[in-house]
Amino acid sequence: MKSKVINTGVAAVLCVLPMLAFAQATGSEQAAKTANSACTGCHSIPGYQASFPKVFHVPMIAGQSAKYIEAALQSYKRGERNHPTMTAIAQGLTDQQIADLAAYYAARDAARDAARGASVPASSK
Repeated sequence: MKSKVINTGVAAVLCVLPMLAFAQATGSEQAAKTANSACTGCHSIPGYQASFPKVFHVPMIAGQSAKYIEAALQSYKRGERNHPTMTAIAQGLTDQQIADLAAYYAARDAARDAARGASVPASSK
């Protein structure tokens, strides 16, 4: 009887694990305020171009969809998108930090931030 209970418990855990793997963290704009400095240096400068590993336009991410930002960072983290700087940054972030940054930048107004040159979340209007 004891082994039947243990087997049932193990089976229940094994059924729940796949669901946990697909659960997405809910992002917190507030939590990202202290973690966004690495992003702001490049992604908040209108017309900025990076020169490593080649010259390319760095996109403004304020106002982008949270799902898009999160998917992009997860792809860099897994090595599915290839850029040395972004890969290194993403690999240093937890899934929660990625969700927080996605929420933070999704809540921002790109045009207003560019005009101000500031990093003020849209929710503080």
